[in-house]
Parts: sequence; C-alpha cells; structure tokens
Amino acid sequence: MDPTNRGSEEFHDDERTPDEPGATGRPPRESAAAPEVPAAQGPVRVVQLVTGDYLLTVNPVDGSEIEPCPPGALPARPERHGPERRDGLRLAAAPPPPARQAGPQLPLVGRAEERERLGRLLSRGRSVRLTGPSGSGRSVLLDAVAEDCAGLAPDGVVRLSGYHRTPTDLLHELFAAVHHAPLHRLERGELLAAVHEIGAVVVLDDLEFGGAALDELLDATPECAFLLAATPDVAAPSTDSHVEEVFLGGLDRTGCLELLELAVDRPLTDEEADWAADLWFESEGLPLRFVQAGALLRQKDELASAPAAADEFGVFAERPYAAAAGDGEDEGRPASLPSLAEAAGPAVLLASRLDEAARNALRFAVALGGEMPHQAHLPALAGDTHADAAVGDLLACGLITPVGAHYRLAAGVAEQLLAGGYGDEAAARAHSAAQHYAWWAGHPSVTPERIAQEGEVILAALGALIGDGDAGHRAAAVLLARTAAPAFAAALHWGAWERALRAGQEAARLAGEVGEEAYFHHELGVLALCTGNLDRARAQLEASIGLRGVLADKRGAVAGRRALALVADRSGLAMGARTVPGGGPARTGSTRVPPLPPLRTPSGEEVPAARREESAAPPAKPATARPVRPQPADSTTTIVSRVPAAAGAPAAAAAAVPVPSAPPRRGPLGRVSWAHKLMAGGNRRNLLAAGAGALLAAVLGTVVTLGATTGGGDGDRSETVRPGQSADRQDGDGGLSADEPAPGESGRPQVPGHAGKPGQSPGPSGTAGSPGASGSPSPSASGSGGPATQSPTPGRPSQSPTRSPGGGESPKPTPPTPTKTEEKPPTTPPTQPPTKDPQPPTAAGSNSASGPAPGGTASGGGTPVA
Repeated sequence: MDPTNRGSEEFHDDERTPDEPGATGRPPRESAAAPEVPAAQGPVRVVQLVTGDYLLTVNPVDGSEIEPCPPGALPARPERHGPERRDGLRLAAAPPPPARQAGPQLPLVGRAEERERLGRLLSRGRSVRLTGPSGSGRSVLLDAVAEDCAGLAPDGVVRLSGYHRTPTDLLHELFAAVHHAPLHRLERGELLAAVHEIGAVVVLDDLEFGGAALDELLDATPECAFLLAATPDVAAPSTDSHVEEVFLGGLDRTGCLELLELAVDRPLTDEEADWAADLWFESEGLPLRFVQAGALLRQKDELASAPAAADEFGVFAERPYAAAAGDGEDEGRPASLPSLAEAAGPAVLLASRLDEAARNALRFAVALGGEMPHQAHLPALAGDTHADAAVGDLLACGLITPVGAHYRLAAGVAEQLLAGGYGDEAAARAHSAAQHYAWWAGHPSVTPERIAQEGEVILAALGALIGDGDAGHRAAAVLLARTAAPAFAAALHWGAWERALRAGQEAARLAGEVGEEAYFHHELGVLALCTGNLDRARAQLEASIGLRGVLADKRGAVAGRRALALVADRSGLAMGARTVPGGGPARTGSTRVPPLPPLRTPSGEEVPAARREESAAPPAKPATARPVRPQPADSTTTIVSRVPAAAGAPAAAAAAVPVPSAPPRRGPLGRVSWAHKLMAGGNRRNLLAAGAGALLAAVLGTVVTLGATTGGGDGDRSETVRPGQSADRQDGDGGLSADEPAPGESGRPQVPGHAGKPGQSPGPSGTAGSPGASGSPSPSASGSGGPATQSPTPGRPSQSPTRSPGGGESPKPTPPTPTKTEEKPPTTPPTQPPTKDPQPPTAAGSNSASGPAPGGTASGGGTPVA
C-alpha cells in the first residue's frame, strides 16, 4: 500500500471515473487524498495537554510551550470507566503473552493458606503488605488473590506496578485506571480530590518505598484496600499506617516435589526425587528454583530422545532451528542429572541449550541492565525472524519474569549470565538498541502509549550509553532521549519523562552538544513549572535561555522567556534583574536597579525577602517601582504658638518648639511617606542629605517664628523704626524726641544699656553707634505706646532700667526674649555694655528709647515713664 494513496497500486481503482466500466464511483482523488497528506508529511508529533490551569503544547522541535489554559480549552469532568473498559485496561497493563507457549502452565501450589488469609483481610477493607524474597512466587499469588476479590469493591480490582514508581506516579495511574480523562493531567489538589472517592482493591506489585511515602499513598485513598508486595529490603510501613504484614517464605518439601512434577509433566524417578530434595534444602524452597529445575529436566529428556524417534511432522519438524541447539558442547554427553551447583545457578546451562535467537535476546537483556525488549522488537535486534518466539522459551525456563507490562531477567540470572560471558560487547548492543528505538519512537505511526510501554527498556539503553566513554554512543543517547521524551510527556508518563530528560541532559553535556542541552534544560523547566516547583523551573529556564543565547537560537529563546515570564507571574515577583538591598549587582545591565520597597507588618517590622530575583529580563514589560517625587527640605513639623504680650516673657520663650513628625501612616490607598520610602531604600547618602535639609529647615523656621512672636501685643506698629530704615519727621510733629538731648545731659542722646564711645556720634537714623541700614542689632525708636527693643545678645542677661512710680530707678532682671528681625541674620557683633547709668527722659509725653540687655525684652504693654 502506498502511504499517501489508499487505493490499490495494481488496479488504480481510485483513478477511474464513474463513467468507466468497473468503476466504484469513489470521490475525486483530491478530496480523498488531501486528508492523508499531512499525516504522511508531518512526522513531528505535536500534542496539546491540559495540566491544572495550564495548556501544555508538547513541541519536539523548539521545546514545549506552556500558557494559561483558555476557558474554552478546559476539559470536561472525568467520567468513570465501565466494566468492559476496565477489563481492557487490565489486559493492557499486563505483560504481553508470548508468541508461542513453550512450557506447561503452572498453577499455584502450596499457597492455599496465604491465599485465604489475604482474601479475608481485603474483604474487611484492611490493607496488607506481602513480604517475600525474590523468586518466592509473590506475583503468582497476587494474581490468584485478585481473581478472588473481583467483586468486592465498586471500582473492581486495579493492578499497578511499583517498579520505578513514586507515590505521585501511582496516584496518577490509579486515577487513569478508574476515570476517563484523555490528554488531561490533574494538578495535586484535583488529583487528591479525585482519588479520595475511588473505592477499589488495589493490587500493587514490586513496591519500592515504605514509611512516610507509603503513608502518603494510603492517606490519599481512604476508600481503597491495598494488597502490597515487596521484598524484605524495602522500608517497612509506619506503625500508624495499620497495614497488616504477611511474610511469604519458601514451599515445603512436598510442595516443591509437586511443583517439579507439574513442570516436567510426568512423575519423578527416585533419583530425581533425591536430587530435588537436595535442591530444596539448598534453595530454601523458593519456587523459582524448581521452575528452573523443571526446565533442566525437560532439556535432559529432549537430549535423551533421538531426533529420529519423532515422526516427520512431529515437534522437531515445527522447530527446524532446534537442531542447532543440540550441537556443540552438549552433543555426545550422557543424559544425566545436573549437579547441585549447576541446579543452584542454572542460567548459563539453560541458555546454552536454547537456540541462538534466545541467547541473543539474553545478551541484549544483559546489555540493557536486565530489561527484556518487547518480543516485536527482537527480530530486528537479533537479526532473526524467529526471535519473537524466544520470549516463550525464556519464560518457560524461568529466566525472565513479568514486571508491570514488560519482562526482565529473573532474580540472580543477570549475575550468572555475566559470569558466563554474556556481557561481552554490551556497549555495542546497547548502542544498537538505542538506534533502533530512536528510529521506532520517531515514526509517526507509533502512538505515545506504545512508546510508554517500552519506557523501561528505553531508559535502560540511555543509562548504558551515558556510562560509556564513546562519543558516538553518547550522541545516540541524545537522539534517543530527544525522540522518546516528548512521547512520554504526551502519554502522561511524567515519571519516565523526567528520567529521560535528565539522562538526555547529561548525555548532551558529556557529548558537548550545546543546543540539545538547552532543549533538555527547557523541558525540565516546563516540567517543574507544571508540577509547581517554581525555583527549579526558574533555574532550568534561565540555563536554557543562556545556552540558546550563545547559539543565537531566537525561537527557542522566545519560548524560554515566555515560560520564564509565567514562572515570575506565578511566583508573584517582579520581572527583571532586580537585587535585594545589600546584594550584588544585577546580571543584566551595568546600572544597579533600585530594589523594591520591603514588605512590612502592621507593627513596622520588615519581612525578610524569600529569595534573590536575578533572572534575566524577559521581553515582557517589567513591573517597576513607583518613582519617588522630590519633597521640600523643610518637612519637619514645627508647632508655633502666639502668646500675647501681657502673658509675660516666660511664656514667649517657649513660643516655638520643633516637634518630630509622627510615624508614617499609610493612606487609604496604601501609600507611604517619602521619608519612609527613603529609609526603606537603604540609601545612606540620601538619608544624610534629608537630615541636613530638615535641620536647616528647622533653623529657618525657628528664626521666622521668633520674629513673628516679637511684639505681639503692640497696637499700631506703623511708627516703629526697623533696622535698615531711616526715621523721618512727620507733619505736625515737633521732631524726633529720640534725637533730642534729655535735660541735664550733653548734646548727644544716649541709649540705656549702650554707652557711646568717645568720639562717636549718632547716626542719621537716631541711634548710637549705628552702622547704617545694615541690619545690625541696634536700638529702635518707638512711640509711647510700645516698648523700645533691640536685637538680643545670646547668653548674657542684663538689667533693664525702669522708672518706678516713686521716681526711682530699680534694676529688674528680665529673661531673654526673641525679637522680630529682618530675614537677614545679624552680620555685626552687639555693642559694648554700658559704662555708666543712663538718664531717663523727663518729659512724660515724650518718646523713650530703652535698650534691653542682651537676651532681655521689654514688657508686653510697656511701662509709662513718669
């Protein structure tokens, strides 16, 4: 058949028109052939899966793509399988039957008591662990008990294999065995909710874990009764698991003799019975040893009988290759019983009496770590068209045993074959198997489920090639992993997917294939994202993006950045190369990006950062922090209180007191003050600059406040002469009284508290020793309604002369009080203290100039002069 043409190549019926005789009236060629062209020309297998809330597109070329699942792509609710579907799945999970049955079917012998006890415990809903050594017949006993418990649970009996399985893998396989959910892998929460409602008898063989891992499996499935089978070297269940322990030992002597008679299909002779008794004592009654002993006796019987004894159409005529089995070292030997040593390790002797195809199959199994390839692959591997029948011969001889859905060498057989020389050229055979499976797994006609059944063989080939130092073998391992890994992902066997990716990544690293190593890093990152391990996903994706950036692989880098953006979105962190306070510089860019403000609790304590975000910035728009607006320097709060002049000087001294600001409070939108953001940023330089500005603002505010509170009780201040101004004569006034000499005084006025120096004359503004309008501290002239004040001299109180009602002068100490001055600070030092007592003016209605001591002040309302 032509793959692109479904018609007959001999008659070409599809090319006939309906008018021609013998035409079948098919539709035109274009309409029939068009749907087949994409399947023939599209060898790349692209599958879309739904896992949790992600839509995963398995792309073998550039790497898998993951995105949030659109609402329209969400799968329907999983439905339970019917009885017929469950039977079909149970048959698919069992190992395939051999192409030809070589030996007799052996029943269960000597296990009636254990069988009845296990069935009774399971019928009560108890979970049981069956512990026995390899070769004790655990799998055969599990098959018999599973048949007895077929109608106990609503979901029937589920057969699972614990070989290279984790508890999570077993939970997913249990869900798939009961529910129908194609191309849908549930997340952890959905999976636990689904398996919690499953009620079945779960028969789990080849268990490889115990303790807390087993408790996790049992706690997730409270409605299931488990029948577990494990070897004694596996960890025991915990004491709180309430799992019954049943130990399975060897058979007694009678049971071993019965099994041996069933294996040879005839009664035993006295010599064979004595030989079997010695073997029973040496093997401790393991049934596997007597299955192999039965195969030795059958081969002895075949060697004793001449080929001519059978007729022309007998059994040997159906097996022409069996004549070659008698050639060689066994030809001419007398048909005698093997020795006890040969019976204890019979693998080499049994294999020597098989045909060449069976021995080649054993060599491939040894090269693959004990894993037996499927019988459909043996003809291509061994180069013999009859090699598919070798599985039946090996199974009848007890050299292989079923494990899950495939076969592997029985316990102790691999060591015996290695000692017999079957491990020679193991690397070459593993390389040949890898090339074959790489071609087979990449064929578009092979389904992912079929590839997943050969997963253990493929992974064994990868492991064998990675350990070899040949560069060509490592390249073959990379090709096999690159081909099989997407199929494992599409078949929802994610345990095998992860193992294949890790093996491929190691092989690519050893082989120096940077592009393939980037692909495996990308796939491991996507797998970690799907399973919820965000830290591992970020590390793998960053490694993939870095390697693809070196190779200038734009398509692959874009796929990696998309996945990395989704990781950042799920982790709740900002994108970009952002560092924590005190950390190292960012990876991308030469400038240091400021860190985000740290989270704080309601009490104001910082929450420690969970991790350092130093990932490469993807093309998505990064989330940047809100820019801090510049604030004025004078942001320190100053409380200003105006005190009336009558309140006295002590109250005016505390007129302005700078008070620190209250703790920053978050507004209704969660905003923080600029100082809080500045301190949280950790920039010491900005903090010092802000402190200096606040100090300067406090000083300026204090000066302004002191000037504002001076003379608060004055009435009309229009007549007050300020520094920098000149006193003018107004209309209708007799002149300036401050410039006129007092009675009995010399020709120049004197200011109390400030005696003039010799040779100094008053200035034009009527003040003694005034340097002009320069803003220096000098007495100011005022009217009769207000006091005359001058700028204070800090730190030196003095006496201010006042006139009492009796006419005498009495010095009265006054506390320092600030005086309102101009915006400019003083530029000249104060004048010298007075050397002699001043004379007050005598006129009651005239103006008076009083000079308070440095730091002093006049009374608020003024004291009238008598």
